[in-house]
Amino acid sequence: VQLQASGGGLVQAGGSLRLSCVASGRTFSSDIMAWFRQAPGKEREFVAAIKWFGDTYYADFVNGLFTVSRDNAKNTVYLQMNSLKPEDTAIYYCASDQNYRGIYYSTDEYEYWGQGTLVTVSS
Repeated sequence: VQLQASGGGLVQAGGSLRLSCVASGRTFSSDIMAWFRQAPGKEREFVAAIKWFGDTYYADFVNGLFTVSRDNAKNTVYLQMNSLKPEDTAIYYCASDQNYRGIYYSTDEYEYWGQGTLVTVSS
């Protein structure tokens, strides 16, 4: 499975972005898809995840401002980010796993990773 993330860019604080991640290479049967992010000098952290039938999970810091969704017909997962803050600046990575093991918040859960897309939020 190859994952291609896009949609990052420069946005002012309070703005919005929608990230996309397209899966290819095999039948899109990823049991769970997720977004992580990594800011400079920090560890990669969980943002949001969505299972095949739509169950969603979010990090506490999301606080209702981000929404994860997926279109199984298009092999794509999205992350809609609203009311962005400078502290949201990071490289955002999508990830997938074919057999969910129950640790959606951990990088250990995911077998496949995209290359990342940079989100920069200016103050």
